[in-house]
Amino acid sequence: MKTELQVPSSLIFLTIVEHWLLSSLEVELGEHIDWPRQSNRLRLVLAEAYSNVIRHAHKDKPHLPVLIRLEIKDNDIALEIWDYGQGYHAKDYNPPTPEAKQESGYGWLIINRLMDRVDYSLQIDGRNCLKLEASMPEKMQ
Repeated sequence: MKTELQVPSSLIFLTIVEHWLLSSLEVELGEHIDWPRQSNRLRLVLAEAYSNVIRHAHKDKPHLPVLIRLEIKDNDIALEIWDYGQGYHAKDYNPPTPEAKQESGYGWLIINRLMDRVDYSLQIDGRNCLKLEASMPEKMQ
């Protein structure tokens, strides 16, 4: 199954985006997934990724839309978040350390820890794409 959602660049739409994602997954994957655990995981990842687009990529351009695509195959999901920002060079990322007392950089760390695979592509047809992939484990009986 494939589906997509396009929303304005505003954090007020985060709840709508979360609901769309989780509802789409539940419809397609049914009751055999541990939803309390997986929904918390995906909610956090989506909130980090979506808010990064709003706060960084579209910071001075709130009129630009954010496109979110979801593909589900078996228990595997691929979530793409497309933006029109200048882009981020993932190779320049320095993970935060407890002694550094950084104020930023935790979102990227969280996303990479909670997802099975994270890819970021710069400037594809004028947009950037953050692709997040994960396998959804089945509920223990």
